[in-house]
Amino acid sequence: MSEMIGTHAMLLSAGLGLRMRPLTASRPKPLVEVNGKALIDFGLAKLVNAGVKKVVVNVHHFPEQVEAWALRQVAPEIKISDERRMLLDTGGGVALALPLLGSEPFFVLNSDSIWIDGKVSALHRLRSAWRDQTMDCLLLLCSLHKAIGYSGSGDFTMNENGRLLRSDESRSGAVVYIGVCIIHPRLFSDAPNGRYSMNVVWDNAIANGRLYGLVHDGLWLHVGTPESVRLAEAEIEGRI
Repeated sequence: MSEMIGTHAMLLSAGLGLRMRPLTASRPKPLVEVNGKALIDFGLAKLVNAGVKKVVVNVHHFPEQVEAWALRQVAPEIKISDERRMLLDTGGGVALALPLLGSEPFFVLNSDSIWIDGKVSALHRLRSAWRDQTMDCLLLLCSLHKAIGYSGSGDFTMNENGRLLRSDESRSGAVVYIGVCIIHPRLFSDAPNGRYSMNVVWDNAIANGRLYGLVHDGLWLHVGTPESVRLAEAEIEGRI
């Protein structure tokens, strides 16, 4: 395995945070605080602990606030991917930032994702589980009973080798994507231009048998609404 795998990362930070209103009426969602700590700081701390050297942060909603946050960070190196003119969604946002992310597999984190690790860091587990010959993307997934504040029915099902399919009512054992993955840049070689969701490239990877998952062995805190902030604060009290 290349020593360059997972040394770069992208923190997705450009969204409008509509479901988090009124907390996002005057600030971007990544700077909403949980127990006095900005959401984006939880992910950055995980990246630092995993030895990530460069982090790309995209900006759109209250971009100056995110840029000011970036300037206050001592390490790692942080680069800004500017989406002021047009919000590109998750897939388009990562595609725009590819020149800053290098040629090796890199981490992508939703900046509002908070997770509590098991015995081993989830990012270390993702890096160790990467298999370049078979994977284009490896998602961190969570069992529904370990997803705090999440009320959905899951996103994927996984076979015994970790290969993913979209979940539907005919399949059991659904797991939910928790906003953390490792991706090879080649995943975007046939992607469209402009604005699109990561679901577009994930569906292409599923069609090619190259989308895989790793089940998280800790807890995931789904922080998507003001109410879920309070749930997360209660859950992490004394844990993080």
